[in-house]
Amino acid sequence: MTSLRHVSGHPAAAPLGALAAGLAGSLYLYGTDPHQPGHWLPRCPFNWATGLLCPICGATRMAYDLLHADPVRAFHDNALLLLCTPFLLAVAGRWAVAGLRGRRWRPVLGARASYAVGAVLVAWAVLRNLR
Repeated sequence: MTSLRHVSGHPAAAPLGALAAGLAGSLYLYGTDPHQPGHWLPRCPFNWATGLLCPICGATRMAYDLLHADPVRAFHDNALLLLCTPFLLAVAGRWAVAGLRGRRWRPVLGARASYAVGAVLVAWAVLRNLR
């Protein structure tokens, strides 16, 4: 009999757990319109504290729109995140494949790439709040 400790330590446990959580969240989000008030969805803490949009603000609405096959509205909600979605899915897929093959994989960004990502996020946050 396989112990829970053995299973939870398997390299595939984290990506499969993330996939399960993502699917559960997607099922809930599919029937919960974040464009309408009154639904139980968390508000961005940065937006709550400052009234400004953070680089990720609109991600929940974007995901809802994608689940309902509305890419134009999703682009309006968060264009940067939508454009990064194929890359993020490829990284998640590589993580899952490595885990299923019994290997651990963790992407590593170098210092320059980290600074570039940070600069893009700050620029996006500023540009989004100029309207």
